[in-house]
Amino acid sequence: MMNDYDKFERLVQKFDQENKLIRAWELKGGISAKVTGLEILQSSGQIVKMIARQHGDNDLKRNPNIAADEHKLLGILKSAGLPVPMPYYFEQSCEIFSKPCILLEFIEGKSEFTPSNLNDHILQLAINLVKIHRVNCADLSLSFLPKVENTYVEMLNNIERVILDETLNLSMISDLLKSFMPLVSKNKEVILHGDYWPGNILWKEDKLVSIIDWEDSGLGDPLADLANSQLEISYHFGMQAMNDFTHQYKSMMPELNFTNLPFWQLFAALRLSKFPEWGLEKSKENSWKKRHKSFVRQAINQIRLI
Repeated sequence: MMNDYDKFERLVQKFDQENKLIRAWELKGGISAKVTGLEILQSSGQIVKMIARQHGDNDLKRNPNIAADEHKLLGILKSAGLPVPMPYYFEQSCEIFSKPCILLEFIEGKSEFTPSNLNDHILQLAINLVKIHRVNCADLSLSFLPKVENTYVEMLNNIERVILDETLNLSMISDLLKSFMPLVSKNKEVILHGDYWPGNILWKEDKLVSIIDWEDSGLGDPLADLANSQLEISYHFGMQAMNDFTHQYKSMMPELNFTNLPFWQLFAALRLSKFPEWGLEKSKENSWKKRHKSFVRQAINQIRLI
């Protein structure tokens, strides 16, 4: 039976038989996938780093083709000029590992939660979300991507099976959304990241260098991505930073109809309400819950004006 080192060596040699694995190490921080750093000696004598990414059971249950889909999407996005890891190789045989695995470019950078210049940080986040939503989908084969609205409706339909935190008025949010479904589409479908938050962005020397973890990607209204990012930014950087992010995004996307944004904000509020699972310090959890309630309150006030 092969040990982990032998498995990763076989993986990099399936990509290029001349490759030699120098070392492999687990990368911390991943929740939905097992991520391993690899240092490789190539036949040219150059030493390079790569990432081996194996999706978790929950993602594979939701989409058995998730590794193939993410590999394919990263190739499309890289060709479109987006700052994403280059996908090198897709191992689908399960001869080495029990699950499919993708081999990706290793990008030097880290997530940043205490930026030295918050205004510039927020601007770069907005610019790069716009870049994702401006990818021209007309000539791309994207049928492998799910419709994000369908995913959200499924979440809504299954909400009764979950124990809801009623201090956040989640049942009321769910009932309100159900009363307005289906939403009438007012924007053209675009590629969505699905989980565009500070933990999925890598920075180096105050510059955004990579957008990672595309397992929640899909097609749909760009406002779905915007709403998720708004709430995440409010959690990590505060309501003023969220408002600045929203202003920057809107100024760069004047062609969008923002009428349905408060509905997508309520979907985001349902999705991003699993505070006990996040293992936060109590003071931070309480602060985030206050921001969640304020976010929901503003969304409902906007819906009343529609």
